[in-house]
Amino acid sequence: MVAGIVTAILLALFLTGWVWAWRPARKAEFDAAARLPLMDNEETSR
Repeated sequence: MVAGIVTAILLALFLTGWVWAWRPARKAEFDAAARLPLMDNEETSR
């Protein structure tokens, strides 16, 4: 019984995180984070 409750809680947390990450409002922030490795050190130190 406890294992089922823990599984349900973890599934709900996973789905909540997945929805948060895929919201269109997050796209700009994730795109900026994806470009960080390609930037020069001078650009990132500002």
